[in-house]
Amino acid sequence: MQQPELKKPLQVILIIVFGIAALYFARPFLVPVCFAGLLAMLFLPLSRKLQRAGLKKGLAAVVCVLIFLIVIGGIIALITWQVTNLIEDLGNIEGKIKRSVEQLKDYVSKAFGMSHSEQEEAIEKQTEKSGDLLSKLGLSLMDVVVNFILVIVYIFLFLYYRSHIKTFILKILPKKDDAKADSAIDDIEKVSQKYVTGLGLMIVCLWIMYGIGFSIVGLKNGIFFAILCGLFEIVPFVGNLMGNLLAVLMAVTQGGGMSMVIGILITYGIVQFLQTYILEPLVVGNEVNINPLFTIMGLVAGELLWGIPGLILAIPLLGIVKIICDHIPALQPYGFLIGREKSSNPGLADKIKSIFKKDK
Repeated sequence: MQQPELKKPLQVILIIVFGIAALYFARPFLVPVCFAGLLAMLFLPLSRKLQRAGLKKGLAAVVCVLIFLIVIGGIIALITWQVTNLIEDLGNIEGKIKRSVEQLKDYVSKAFGMSHSEQEEAIEKQTEKSGDLLSKLGLSLMDVVVNFILVIVYIFLFLYYRSHIKTFILKILPKKDDAKADSAIDDIEKVSQKYVTGLGLMIVCLWIMYGIGFSIVGLKNGIFFAILCGLFEIVPFVGNLMGNLLAVLMAVTQGGGMSMVIGILITYGIVQFLQTYILEPLVVGNEVNINPLFTIMGLVAGELLWGIPGLILAIPLLGIVKIICDHIPALQPYGFLIGREKSSNPGLADKIKSIFKKDK
């Protein structure tokens, strides 16, 4: 009597297990496709405007891809310019690092009875092992370049064949669900566009705030570390913190003292407060409406399955999953579980928004 009751839960568990296995093993294929899909949805409004202006679909897609490449090229040029300034100071920094290393060797020698020659032998052994690490790093860079080229190709093809793909989705669903499917596709497009544009604006705002903060503190090459902290924002939670830790490390290396380190930490705290309570609600909004529990779970699962790309893609993909669940009656409870409860009390960002709204 219990077998029919157990059949459905077992089927759900099997689907989840096979789904997770498929996501893990299909990572090399899925990661560039997901990145390209999000970016293609970002450029959809521009592509449509260009077509209405008289450009053919293929040419409009090419223009969108060129704009994307120009933006990426501009960011790389900005980083290169700042790295050039950083390299000029490496001579002074190198001397300070050598002195710090010698002091550390003296401390290890006194504390653990390990002579300088023994320490150097241990370092040489680790250096030999680092050769494998460098070769792995080279392969990883090659993977990044190949995936970037794939993303460019996929963006063009997604923009060019978007109508074909949408028609396919509508064809595989029952005719009575066409309206729901059409609404879900539109919502996914809007959420993806809002998330990616919001993230871009957030990064620019972080560049400005960290640039001002690090300049006030007196950190050398502060603009470089401001750019780094902003770009690391694409990796939620962890990225911003890593950027600031690098800034603290550079402050110590420069001999800035405890006052500079405290200044960097204060800057980080102020920026995090402004980002969490004002910038994110104003710039990104509540379109990617995932509650904190599933946000963290999604980030952990994304990192386990796809590594750093999984961390970057976790939140927008969770937002898309929620929209799909909200439009399918049988999955609506899961959409509710993933989502955030609506609060009747307006937040600080909502109050700021209301100031600029015109009275009807």
